[in-house]
Amino acid sequence: MPVLQLPFFYISEYIPGEKNIILDENNSRHVVQVLRMQTGEALHLTDGKGHLLTAEIADPHKKHCGVSITNTAFLEPCYPRITIAISLLKNANRFEWFLEKATEIGVASIVPLVSERTEKDRAKTERLQQILISALLQSRQVWLPQMPEPVKYTDFIKDRGFQAIPRKFIAHCLEEEKYSLKDRQVDADCIILIGPEGDFTTEEIGAALANGYQPVTLGATRLRTETAGVVAAALLCVR
Repeated sequence: MPVLQLPFFYISEYIPGEKNIILDENNSRHVVQVLRMQTGEALHLTDGKGHLLTAEIADPHKKHCGVSITNTAFLEPCYPRITIAISLLKNANRFEWFLEKATEIGVASIVPLVSERTEKDRAKTERLQQILISALLQSRQVWLPQMPEPVKYTDFIKDRGFQAIPRKFIAHCLEEEKYSLKDRQVDADCIILIGPEGDFTTEEIGAALANGYQPVTLGATRLRTETAGVVAAALLCVR
């Protein structure tokens, strides 16, 4: 079977050097009952942290399938690393759609924001994580985007870790001088802020500018939050 066609699965943890792995029940069921794989057949595994493992079925058990590692590789993450800090949305389906597309495009990190005009301040973290994993496997990547719990904008803007990112942008709708994101230099790690449907407040925009964020436009039309996030991801990742 050609390498690119091997079935591809996510494992939550991989300890470098280990030779045998027991798949969790969901993966085991898919391998044994859905794909009907047999002893000796090959598959790919990733831990979402850069490891790409080639393995063979050793014990095709439907609840705890055992596999033997036959080859390991470590792939460096794409550079520069792109972070999208984006407001949560009242419509969960639209936010989930953004997560899926941003992962496929290759975003390194996604930060769910709760700004003053955000209409929802909680998220089903476990479900969102599963969407990231599914998109990772769909796009056959080995680096899972990092996504913390939702964070308040006022806390986010003071966070030293985010402040240290070299290239910082904020997309907003106020009528003032802004740069076109597609023309901005992307030669180092970047972060871009995407606001809620009602946009960031004047105070939030001012706080970002005071902390070194450059105001940018994503194009000539006004975009929904999730669309703006995908456009920003594409403009920064696909160069």
